[in-house]
Amino acid sequence: MNSKDKKKLFKIVITTILYIISIIFNKLKIGSNFYLSDILFLISYLLVGFEILKKAFRNITRGKVFDENFLMSVATIRSFCYF
Repeated sequence: MNSKDKKKLFKIVITTILYIISIIFNKLKIGSNFYLSDILFLISYLLVGFEILKKAFRNITRGKVFDENFLMSVATIRSFCYF
């Protein structure tokens, strides 16, 4: 396993832990834990999806609006509205 694979695995493990904690806080809905849940969920999303968001933004500035990165970004951001 090279260092790039280890970095990806580390991101996935940390993201999974943050996501599980955010779900627990969301289910408890005690005081400010609800907002903490949203913040943890957003952090986990950015850890995994930052590269896609960055590629989508870069392609938009280059005039390539409707590529797969843009569409994935729109779909995931839109799903936040339902969460």
